Amino acid sequence: MNIHVKEFDIKKIADSGQAFRIVEESPGIWRTVASGRVLRIDESAPHIPEGFWSDYFDMETDYSLYRAAIPKQDEFLTKAAQAGEGIRILRQDPWEMLITFIISQRKNIPAIRSAVEALCRLCGSEIEGEDVRAFPSPEQLCSASEEALRACSLGYRVPYIMKSARMVAEAVVDLELCRELSDEELFDELLKFPGVGPKVANCVSLFGYYRIAAFPVDVWIARIIDQEYGGNFPLQLYEGFGGIIQQYMFYYGRFRDE
Repeated sequence: MNIHVKEFDIKKIADSGQAFRIVEESPGIWRTVASGRVLRIDESAPHIPEGFWSDYFDMETDYSLYRAAIPKQDEFLTKAAQAGEGIRILRQDPWEMLITFIISQRKNIPAIRSAVEALCRLCGSEIEGEDVRAFPSPEQLCSASEEALRACSLGYRVPYIMKSARMVAEAVVDLELCRELSDEELFDELLKFPGVGPKVANCVSLFGYYRIAAFPVDVWIARIIDQEYGGNFPLQLYEGFGGIIQQYMFYYGRFRDE
């Protein structure tokens, strides 16, 4: 069965910086690859299959409740939430989020997408009937040579990726058991991976573990906080769901001048 939804905008989700395998395959038709599955969505009449995909797109959550918490006097955030209506926090695979956000550092979204697809072509499993591959497992990444990884435009991140793959493959850090940790414990555990600092740890927490209190601060968010809030964003107003507010800020910060 399919769910016809409101407050769902696949283009905004693709541009929100949380997933790098959502692409516009043809005008208005978006292809999503996740956990070895492929889904195509018509942006003009989106229908989301029940089960894996409805969970992936967080279809049970009413995002209007989060937007209602924004004070009317906060003109910037009010506009940001209006502009970002339709963005949902995806429930993605922690392993994929770990590697893609290590890749994401100092790259723009098109470059991240390109590197991730190159990595999938290099060592990801085939998906029956599709011309794209699944995101590689830790073991598949461990089998890739340093030279082959560098050919995926991963640059200085290659050693981080190789060591992280070994750590997960050898259960030095068990990403599944991490689901049982508190937000603070999860954050600290993610910092054990090479190349993972506070921003990447918060991104993996938010997009890989659906810890919606996580509030990643990248250059866009830091600029907004400085320019719109004098360097002091009132995050306490959004305790427990700051990550959703962050997505509105990030999206609006990137596209408000277009």
